[in-house]
Amino acid sequence: MLTTFGLVSPLEAGIFLVIALVIFGPGKLPDVGKALGKGIKEFKTASQGDESVPNPPENKAVNLDKAE
Repeated sequence: MLTTFGLVSPLEAGIFLVIALVIFGPGKLPDVGKALGKGIKEFKTASQGDESVPNPPENKAVNLDKAE
């Protein structure tokens, strides 16, 4: 049996992939992967304190009471 010292073995990765396919379906799985990758990238830049990445624009309140 392969020992990976805390890492995920190929068998466990395969089981995880099959479960993810059953839960999310083959159409949504690439979107989930992209979102996960983007989240990891944002976490890394935030933890390193990289200020070169601009802040997202703030939400501005829209006044719907006035009829234009």
